[in-house]
Formats: sequence, C-alpha cells, structure tokens
Amino acid sequence: MNYDSFLKRDYKFLCRDSVRHFRLTRLHIIVLLACVLLLGTLLTFASHTAKARHNPTLSTAPQTPSATHVTLPLALPAAMHATPVPGNTSLSPQASVHRWSVVRVRRGDTLAAIFARLKLTPGELHAIMVLGKPTATLRALRPGQQFKLRTGPDHTLQELVYHINPLHTLHIQREGGRFKARTIRRLPEVRLAHVAATIDSSLFLAGQQSGLPKNLIMKLAGIFAWDVDFALDIRKGDRFSVVYEEDFLDGRKLRDGNIIAAAFSNRGHTYRAVRYTDAGGRTDYYTPAGLSVRKAFLRTPVAFTRISSRFGTRYHPLLNRIRAHQGVDYAGARGTPIKAAGDGKIIFRGRKGGYGRVVILQHGGHISTLYAHMRKFARTQHVGSHVRQGQIIGYIGQSGLATGPHLHYEFRVNGVHRNPLTVTLPHAAPIATRYRQDFLAHSTQLLARLAVYDHTQLASNRTQ
Repeated sequence: MNYDSFLKRDYKFLCRDSVRHFRLTRLHIIVLLACVLLLGTLLTFASHTAKARHNPTLSTAPQTPSATHVTLPLALPAAMHATPVPGNTSLSPQASVHRWSVVRVRRGDTLAAIFARLKLTPGELHAIMVLGKPTATLRALRPGQQFKLRTGPDHTLQELVYHINPLHTLHIQREGGRFKARTIRRLPEVRLAHVAATIDSSLFLAGQQSGLPKNLIMKLAGIFAWDVDFALDIRKGDRFSVVYEEDFLDGRKLRDGNIIAAAFSNRGHTYRAVRYTDAGGRTDYYTPAGLSVRKAFLRTPVAFTRISSRFGTRYHPLLNRIRAHQGVDYAGARGTPIKAAGDGKIIFRGRKGGYGRVVILQHGGHISTLYAHMRKFARTQHVGSHVRQGQIIGYIGQSGLATGPHLHYEFRVNGVHRNPLTVTLPHAAPIATRYRQDFLAHSTQLLARLAVYDHTQLASNRTQ
C-alpha cells in the first residue's frame, strides 16, 4: 500500500471537511452593536468616578468624619497617637517609610520567640535585655499583652512599645545606633467612695451586704485589729463607716484604692483612724489625736476565727485531767495562715512535745509569743530570722496533742504567761512632732466628711 498517498489524501479530506463558510446575519450585527454601546457606557462612568476622587469640587456630597476617615492595617499615625510616648509625635520623611507591627503575646511566648517570628536579629534582642531594670518586665510576658514594633527599610528594629498594664507602658527607641528605654506611667483619676453598715452577725457579711469590696473588709479589720478582737468582741449592733479611694482611668473604674478614714463602733466605744503620709514618705493610720492605731502587738494572730479554749484552768480532753491552760486556742480551718503578733526574731522552730510544730518569737528583751499545733511552717524562715508584725509564720493544723485543727497562742512577759485577751499592749510611736500640725489639718477634713456620711446613713436607715 502507498501510505504516503493515503496520508496526503486523508489530510486533504480532514481540511476540506473542517472548513466552514461563515455568514454574517442580522442577529450578529445587533449583538455586536449592543456590546459596543455597553463598553462605551462603562468606560465613561469609570472616567467620571476617577475625576471625582481627584477633584473635590466634582463631589456634591457633604464631607463627614465617617466618610473621610480611612482605617488602614497598622497605619503609622494611628499607632503613634495611640501610645503615650513623650516627645515629638510628628513623623519625619524617613519614619514615614518605616513599618509598624502589632503583636499579641501567645501562651508560652517569650520575647525571643516573638523576635524570631518577626525575623529580628538576636543581637537586637540582647541589646534590649541588657538595658537593665526597665526591660526586666520583658522576661515575664503574659498571654494577651500587646507589643507595637517599628522596623526600618533594612528591617532593623527602630522602636518597641509594650503595654505592661493600663497604667504603665515600656517605650524602647533606637537613638544614635543604641537603644534607650523608659517607662511611661499614666496617673488615674482618684474618687472617694463611702460605705456604712450595722453588723447583724459578722463583719465580713455586713461588709459584703453594704458593697464594701472583700479586700477592703480585710484591710478594715487589719486597721482596728489592735483594739478589737474580731473573733470574740463583735456584737450585733456594732457599726462601721469607711471612706476609701477608687481609681478611674478614661472614665472606667480601674481598681479599689486605700482606706483613708474609718470608724468602728464596738460595744458602745467608737474607734477612729485616719491614713496619713508624712513628708518622709512614711504612711500609717493614726487616731484623731495623732497616736498610732498600731500597737506593738496584734490582739489576735489569726483572722476571723473563733476561740475554742480560753486562758485559765480547764479539763484537758486528751490527758483526762485538770490542768492550767496558759494560752488561748483559736479554732480554724486547716491551713489558715498564722501571723506574727509583733516584730521579733525566731528563737525556736520545730517540734516540742504535745505542742506539735511550734514557732517561738522573741520581741525585745522581755516579751515572747508561742504558736503551736501548726500544720506546716512558712517557707524561707529559720531560727534567727527576723519577722515583721503580721507576717505569716505558719498555718493552722493538728500536730501534737490536739483534738482538731486549731492554733494554741501564748503571750509571755519575762517568762510569765499572761492572758493574750486582756494583757495591756504597748503602743507604737505617735506621729512625729514636726508633722503634727499638717496631720491635724488633714485629719480634720477627713473626719468631718466621715461624720457627714455617718449622719446621712443613719437618717436613711431611720426612714426605711
């Protein structure tokens, strides 16, 4: 067979079969004209829109802030004005080409991990971390915190802004080839609030019902802990009144501040206290006469517990005989913190027979206190350690001869046991003479405010 002639003939056949003559009909002409008109209309509309954008006189719509404000991702001006950074906030031509990045701290993040994600060099990280105390906070990042970083055209770090908390911002900036760090602090607006209530069952419950925050209830008890035993002395009908500070930032409450004045009426006697900071920076609470409300010793070394056994002779439940009980037992939940009744030095810390785990503190030359039946001791303390009044030295337990978890507390003067509930406690130092006139002027205003609040609260209670 002649394949060459066959292939040529087949090729000619396919070409001849595939060729078609195209005929232009009226329908084709109509469709073509419609497409041309539509394309012309679109081009004309686009041209007018572009002119209106570049020429404000072609737009007749009123200009409103919402219409003119454009939000761009990580816009440099917005980032700069949102951060309380001192100095000139105007942008130089060089800064305008720099790039801002916003980074939110993830769980488990470190500054090194953040720098690695942004492809910043370890040398820049090291230069920041050796700046000392201002950048020490960068070692303990918390999830949700936010960074703003500005990098230059060569991708080198130029600026870092770290929001530590609502009041503090760390600002790091490259100046002359080196980084400099400073912490910027915002001052909150301080407002005064007042709470007054009558106690029906307990201070804590009355405080909660009056709206006094829990932490301020504990502070109130701490202020008057030298005069009132809140485990024993509280009676139905006792009253308290508190003036305290509240910190606001941008119109929103940020936190509760300090108690600046308070009164507590117990068993018909009213105790008053005013907070005062002298020119030397020392802050304490004083009576209206300028005496410190603090004594050299706390009346009770534990908070909000009940007395299960008093000072004196009693029948011992485990030894089954009458014997002298030379301290006071405070029943409490296992693990309740035990506080040092006064400043002192630990002279014994360990087990002592039926006392179980014991801590003995020496206060000055002639007073000592003993704390027994502890569950465990406070960490980092040892024999010879000095402790401050109110510092935790251990926790309530049931070690030694004890029928239940409680603290056995003894107060000794020259080695002789005294009743902790009735012994006269020495006062702390009064306000210095050179600050007395300033204190009296300060306290008079606060006590007058407290009296007005008390009168208003009592009048409100009578009308209800």
